[in-house]
Amino acid sequence: MKLTTTKVPVKPVKERTLKFRPVFTGLGTILIQLGVALLFAQSCSKIDSSPDDLSAGESSVPTTSARVVNVRAAQVQRSEFVDFIHITSTVEAYQDVTVSAEESGVIKEYFVDKGEVLRRGQAIAKLKDDVLVTQLAEAQAAADLAREQFKRQKVLWQRDNIGSELAYLQAKSSADATNARVNLLKIRLSNTTVKAPINGIFEEKFLETGEMATPGQPIIRLINTDQVRITGGVPERYALFVHPGDSAWITFDFLPGQKYAGSIHFVGSAVDHSSRTFSVEIVLDNPHRSIKPQMVAGVNLVREHLNNVITVPRQIVMRLEDGFQIYVAQESQGKLVAAARRVQLGPNYKNRVVIQDGLDVGELIITLGYQQVDHGTPVRVLNASSLAFAPEEK
Repeated sequence: MKLTTTKVPVKPVKERTLKFRPVFTGLGTILIQLGVALLFAQSCSKIDSSPDDLSAGESSVPTTSARVVNVRAAQVQRSEFVDFIHITSTVEAYQDVTVSAEESGVIKEYFVDKGEVLRRGQAIAKLKDDVLVTQLAEAQAAADLAREQFKRQKVLWQRDNIGSELAYLQAKSSADATNARVNLLKIRLSNTTVKAPINGIFEEKFLETGEMATPGQPIIRLINTDQVRITGGVPERYALFVHPGDSAWITFDFLPGQKYAGSIHFVGSAVDHSSRTFSVEIVLDNPHRSIKPQMVAGVNLVREHLNNVITVPRQIVMRLEDGFQIYVAQESQGKLVAAARRVQLGPNYKNRVVIQDGLDVGELIITLGYQQVDHGTPVRVLNASSLAFAPEEK
């Protein structure tokens, strides 16, 4: 029996792709549009509630939010303000003298040691003077002879009328010349003893015993630090504010917490072309000699001294495109809210700035939390301390 197979045609099955239609398309669009409208309405409400004029004197401040922000505030009061110009200066000895030899000679000995305090005129060192001593003896003998010859010539001429007037004048001139030479050699012999020209400390020795000294060659260095000079450069923009006699306060890093009061002794007349500064000099008493030359000093020159002014911390002042503002806490419609005040600034020093206009005594300025508020934000003042800033450290 023969089996036969019959091919049954198979129809291809079409792939069906499921398509999901967005059912909530219209609803999502509506929600987005409502959200945009709501944000726009809130922005308009905030803009409408912002002050047109942030100056003081508004009696009512619209509330922009129901959220209450905790802040700290201080009461405005008047106080003293001192503005300083700060410069870095260098200490110099009031007198710094290099003592040089006036005669040639080998250094025979020193009478003092380094570090000793010397008085003016005190002997420091001695040069060998053998040659000058011999020359002085020779000149003295010649002077004695010339003086005796002059005496005899004078008697002959004036009493006996013997000789000539010319011989008389020559004898007189010879006596005067030899006497002058004697005086000169005495001075030179005296100069072989090196003496202190000022009161001061024997600071440095340039030649040792046995070395040759020549005229003008430095032998020792002598400094006087009973007073010191504080010298520094002031930027040229402060030229109109610095005058001789103005007060100054000096500090040193090695003496933390200590301040020295002084006054400007000298103000330079020219500006240095490289640093664009002019020099100032302050003389400071140094009775214990604790301040030493070449130390670095911080100097505060009094630029301006104001009394009975309003000052605030600089960080609470906010810069605007056309000025500055400060937030104050004031009552509005029975609530305490933040109010922006435009202010006019005066001089400033360190963390303090003078408010020339825009604040009144007794108002509360927001000193902490001012970054979290806007004009009209409800606030809760956590303190009410007084704005009685003491003058800055001088």
